[in-house]
Amino acid sequence: MSRPRFVSFTRNGTSGYGLLGDHGVVDLSGRHGKRWRTLREVIEAGALMSLAEESAALAVDFPVGDLRYEIPVPAPEKIICVGVNFPDRNEEYKDGQAAPSNPSLFIRFPRSFTGHEQALLRPPESPQLDYEGEIVIVIGKGGRRIAQSEALDHIAALSLCNEAPSATGCGTPSST
Repeated sequence: MSRPRFVSFTRNGTSGYGLLGDHGVVDLSGRHGKRWRTLREVIEAGALMSLAEESAALAVDFPVGDLRYEIPVPAPEKIICVGVNFPDRNEEYKDGQAAPSNPSLFIRFPRSFTGHEQALLRPPESPQLDYEGEIVIVIGKGGRRIAQSEALDHIAALSLCNEAPSATGCGTPSST
């Protein structure tokens, strides 16, 4: 089985989730919505991979053109971002400063994100948006003081994100 690609979406005014394939979406919310209303509930139940395996051979329910993508995990409990998390930060920033000894953490709010293929809003006071490709790690299992050898057991999924911060006054490079 190839890596499953889960999506949260709106279709005909109704929110749902499914498994994205080459030819469309298998509507998992239509099959399991009474048990798990959202993809977040599937993740919290630890059922993501079993749903993927069970659904791999199912026929597509509708084409992607029939839906509007939403953020992957609806109503996330928290979004924690890691800033300046690469060793050669000066190559991008070109300000002569060394990378900090510890990355900075900051929060983002769910409403500051959009789904795949949705419009990004640029504030009128900002002449442009920067484009920052980010790797999103979806934590599926909580814990504290987790041993490094067990850390991957807590990751439910990976996604990609374009953070697209405003280039005005945020200290990010505007040459991208």
